[in-house]
Amino acid sequence: MTDEIDWIGRAGAKAKGKRPQYFEDPAIDRTLSILMALVGEVSVLRERLDTVERLLEAKGSISRADIEAYEPDRAAGHERGLRTAEYIARVMRGVQQDMEALEELDTPSVEELSKTLRDM
Repeated sequence: MTDEIDWIGRAGAKAKGKRPQYFEDPAIDRTLSILMALVGEVSVLRERLDTVERLLEAKGSISRADIEAYEPDRAAGHERGLRTAEYIARVMRGVQQDMEALEELDTPSVEELSKTLRDM
């Protein structure tokens, strides 16, 4: 097949512009990037396994072509979406808890800061 994608070549491609940095230590950013790539791969594998299970249940035996041609119906798509959301929530639980903790900090609003500065 002449229209196959060179995934190894694409993996080495660099994005235009500066890579965003979210943490002070760039190693943490790289680790997060690796983790999220693995999360994506596991998510794809879970959907593919779901496809195999559904086809086997419906047909008893399947071919690779059956797997490649499968399109989930609305109910299966909804179920997959829920499972993916639950999976991502579990993976990102620590980050979510940190964000919630930051939101709970008693930080003054702009209006409160402005009033404090005027009263000085």
